[in-house]
Order: sequence, then structure tokens, then C-alpha cells
Amino acid sequence: MANLGMINKTLGRTGLQVTQIGYGSMGLRGPKTWGVRVVDDEDADRFLNRVLDVGINFIDTSPDYGVSEQRIGRYIGARRDEFYLATKCGCCPRQHEDHLEVRHDWKKDVLERNIESSLDRLRTDYIDLLQFHGGDAETLQREGLIDTLCGFRDSGLIRFIGASSSLPNLPGLIELDVFDTFQVPYSCLAPQHHDVITSAAATEAGIIIRGGIAHGGPDAEIERPALDDIWKSACLDEVLPTGMSRAELILRYTLSHPHCHTTIVGTCDPQHLAENVAAAARGPLAGDLLQEIRERVSRAL
Repeated sequence: MANLGMINKTLGRTGLQVTQIGYGSMGLRGPKTWGVRVVDDEDADRFLNRVLDVGINFIDTSPDYGVSEQRIGRYIGARRDEFYLATKCGCCPRQHEDHLEVRHDWKKDVLERNIESSLDRLRTDYIDLLQFHGGDAETLQREGLIDTLCGFRDSGLIRFIGASSSLPNLPGLIELDVFDTFQVPYSCLAPQHHDVITSAAATEAGIIIRGGIAHGGPDAEIERPALDDIWKSACLDEVLPTGMSRAELILRYTLSHPHCHTTIVGTCDPQHLAENVAAAARGPLAGDLLQEIRERVSRAL
């Protein structure tokens, strides 16, 4: 797999060597879904190939993301040996005339439909990582769904199993000690999962962080006024180093978590992609800056 000098981390017990910056493909979901940004096929083609060209080797998607899976298969399926592919299951999306309805159903037949359709859309005969898109430990066990994913793994359809989740469901999922990875939301503006990430990593699971560069403002695809308010309340502009953007500070804070193996960043802007890669290459934030940010955000929450 090509890697243009990007930092790699071992994704827990999977042993996969993943780039610290992964690509979250929700932005490639296409029209008539949600949000203000719409990416056409030509731009999706160019951007996905650019993602691989800059050295990113981990791509995360979901059946819930409109035409994202189809676009990945269509435009970079021929480069399958250059990246690790993660998608999700438990998904029952329904495309209406003007919007995409996202819902989940924790049944075996849903997972079977998910894996069949995902393999077809992604134009591959295996998926590196299949993750539950939500769910709680009791339901997944009761419905035999962990065994279902293990069956997919035993048959070679997938390599590893994971859970994309958050509090309050994460502790129960971690206690099962069956997941190879956990995908968890986290950033300096939303630090609530800091300790549970550490708990998950203690099981030797790989840690995938989402929302690791999440910030609001007029340029954001999905406005997050609550996060804007935290930034302002914590007065983080006062500690922002000269020449560093807000986005860089947030991203490098996320990468400073000792158990962050990769953080999936969703952008469809080539300049933002280049800036994110360059920021990640600068490494974690200095310890005193990290501590100052933690204390300020803690007071603001």
C-alpha cells in the first residue's frame, strides 16, 4: 500500500497498519439525502483517487451513506489493494424522493442483506472491517448477531468485526471482549469519551475516532452550534498558537490521545484534505497546551 510519509499506527489486535488520518465517506452520500453539500460523480471520482494518492489507506463507509459505497466501488475499486475498507451493518436506509431515511434493525436477515449489498456496491469479495452501526450488547447477543458476524468472518467475507457506538452503550460492548475495533466520537470540544476509549483499548481493540476534527461555523457541512459555543466559552482562541488554524488544533488534539490509532476525517475539499494531512504530520500537541485546553473545556462544559 502506498504511503507518502504518513504516520501509521497498528489498529489494535487486527495488526493492520493504518494511516493516522483515515477517510470518512459520509460526504459522498450524494443528492437528496441531508446536509448542504452535494458532490457529483465526477468530483467524487477525483476526490477518492486523491485520498489514495496522498497516502491514506483506511476508508470508512456505510449503507446509511446514500451512494457512498457505490462510488467507492466504482471509482477506486480497481485500487482495492491500496486501502483497508470498513463498512457497517444493521442498516435499513430508505431513499425517499427528497431525503434519505436512516434507521436500524437488529436482525440476522438485515445483516445478511447488508453484507451482500455492500460487497456488490463496493465491488470487492471481502471487507476488512464490518462494524455494527450502533446497537447495545444485550440486543446483539439476544439476536445472535455477533455469531452472524463471526460466521461472515469464518467464510472469508470479512476479516474483522467492530462496533461503531457511543455512551451509554459502549461499556457493555467493551465487556463482551469480542470486538476487534471500536469507533468512538471524540474531540477536544466533545471529550466525554476520553476514558472509555482507554477502556476499549485495554481489550487490545483498535480505536477509530470519528468527529475528531468536528467544528461548526458557516463553512461546516453540518452546523454544530453547541460545539461553537464550547469553543467560545472555553476561550480557545486565546491559546491558539500563531499560524495554527482551529481545525489543526482540534485534529492534533484528537491525535494526541494515546489510544487513537486512526481518526476518520470526512471532507470533500481538496485543500482541506491537504491541510489535514499536513497537520497530522506535525504530530501531537505539546503537553502544556493539551492540559490548558482540557482545563478550559472542562470549565466550559
